[in-house]
Amino acid sequence: MNNPVLSATILPARGNIPEQSACLNDLVERALDDYFNHLDGAMPHDLHQLAISQVERPLLSKTLHYAGGNQTKAAKMLGISRATLRKKLESYGF
Repeated sequence: MNNPVLSATILPARGNIPEQSACLNDLVERALDDYFNHLDGAMPHDLHQLAISQVERPLLSKTLHYAGGNQTKAAKMLGISRATLRKKLESYGF
């Protein structure tokens, strides 16, 4: 699901974490509304796994980039161990 709604850059100014979280939440809600609207009555399956995989891959990629490629720093930012980050990166082919 490559959704342009999620790609939109409409986050508020830096430093306002609660406001940024609300914007991210709104983007996800709009993407899910769009997804459900396009199902045309079909019943989705494994929706949780679909959503996690669509969010987790870019989350890992962007966080690692923001951390300058430093896996230890990225893992701390994500709140996971470096070993877990390495496993997740491997599972997504990084």
